[in-house]
Amino acid sequence: MRIRRAGPSAVLLEVADTAAVFAAYDLLTAARAEGTLRASEIVPAARTVLIDGVAEPDRIAALLETGRSAAPPSAAGSPPTIEIPVRYDGEDLDDVARLWDTDRAGVVAVHTGTEFRVAFCGFAPGFAYLTGLDPRHHVPRRASPRTRVPAGTVALAGPYSGVYPVASPGGWQCIGRTAAILFDLDRDPPALLSPGATVRFVEAP
Repeated sequence: MRIRRAGPSAVLLEVADTAAVFAAYDLLTAARAEGTLRASEIVPAARTVLIDGVAEPDRIAALLETGRSAAPPSAAGSPPTIEIPVRYDGEDLDDVARLWDTDRAGVVAVHTGTEFRVAFCGFAPGFAYLTGLDPRHHVPRRASPRTRVPAGTVALAGPYSGVYPVASPGGWQCIGRTAAILFDLDRDPPALLSPGATVRFVEAP
């Protein structure tokens, strides 16, 4: 892990993989909840965690070292699992089935049987990158991206699953659609999914 200063009150952690991001994010958010860390933002990404609004940035390294040698953060107060109903009729469902050496029902079984976790958010407001798929179920992006993917489209790319919150261009493999609203400015918070949340997809009738 590398720790870099990012301005007068921010620190950027560079780590090896998503598992290390989760470990650092869980430790830091638990420390903030306990009052041992004062930070305005803790933002995970694919291989980094940004901690902003830190009064004493130099203390982050000591906090992480102490946390790694202590017991894992308590799961008490963790957010509930968010269920997202999906109609599995996506344009790329058959292609994904071939890549997985199964049929449509097999893709649905894997996707609904996986407990996903929000690794980080980006690309568009409300878009969450969900991890949890077994490596044998990672899929490549489409060779030719679509110019418009409808809002609510459930898709796969690399190790991630995700739901398009708005209509946009996209190169992910589309396997279904949901009526769930991923981002709503009139909701508090606006984003349905936030880093660390657990997500399960359920097949809609």
